[in-house]
Amino acid sequence: MTPELISLFTASFVTFFVLIDAVGVAPIFASLTVTGDDAYRRRMAFKSVFVATIIIYGFAFGGAWLLESMHITIHAFRAAGGILLFIIALDMVFEKRTERRENRAEEVMASDHEPEDVAVFPIGIPMIAGPGTIATAMLYMSNSPNIVESAIVLLALAANLLLCLIIFLAAGPIVRALGDSFTGALTRILGVILAALSIQFLIDGIKGAFNLG
Repeated sequence: MTPELISLFTASFVTFFVLIDAVGVAPIFASLTVTGDDAYRRRMAFKSVFVATIIIYGFAFGGAWLLESMHITIHAFRAAGGILLFIIALDMVFEKRTERRENRAEEVMASDHEPEDVAVFPIGIPMIAGPGTIATAMLYMSNSPNIVESAIVLLALAANLLLCLIIFLAAGPIVRALGDSFTGALTRILGVILAALSIQFLIDGIKGAFNLG
């Protein structure tokens, strides 16, 4: 693998890692599945990641067609994606994202939903396959000029989804080991990294739109 491909894999892996935020979702997953047995928690882990995978990959492959059919340029989408990611980054730094996730989890637990529903909502959508993750998958795929780079991006995404599944399967012990303070600190650090990446997306979008080179 060339240095350029390694750099692409690293950048896309880190971006998806920050957006999916499996460590941050793990406490919510643990709380939503606490009433079930081990078999139930395993089933929810596999099902939620499977649902998210179908959605993200669907947009990754069909996103370009969607943009073209709506007459949206890739430069506009890149700039909009950067703004969206920056908003998510701010939420992570100030812990608003975690607060909303907890509120969604409480709403589901207080409703009449069957336990199986938590794999689709709110875990699969929007906690794993959120708007930021979907937009970034579309953005990376549209920026990949050849099949090799596209495969690298898809591999980085697959690695993150696999990591998410592993974390979910061990959610209970991980949450108890890390504690709320560590999880909160990690979320803030990841938020700062995502903010820097989002600004780069925005700059690239503006440069492309106005042919600034």
